[in-house]
Amino acid sequence: MSEYTLLAILCGFGTYLWRGAGVAVSARIKPHSEAFAWIGCVAFAMLAGLISRVVLLPSGALEHTSLWQRLAATAVALLAYFLLTRRNLFAGVIASAAAMYLVLRFSG
Repeated sequence: MSEYTLLAILCGFGTYLWRGAGVAVSARIKPHSEAFAWIGCVAFAMLAGLISRVVLLPSGALEHTSLWQRLAATAVALLAYFLLTRRNLFAGVIASAAAMYLVLRFSG
């Protein structure tokens, strides 16, 4: 057995172990319980932290953009998400990508 096969098996085991645990526990969690609300809050906090990191401390291609460009694209995404489409995530992402394209195209 090659080391890549062993690695794939171990990664699959780790993934499916947690998925199986999630299925086993999900039947016992009440969707309106405090534990479920806490998990939702943690998930939103992690997402907010990730977005903040991408906007304030970018890497890769975004590293070559200025802060005002990233903030403008983020503002457009939030406007599209909350005001224009009443919480359509796909529309927010597309609006942000279009805003970033336009900002980069016309800012020099």
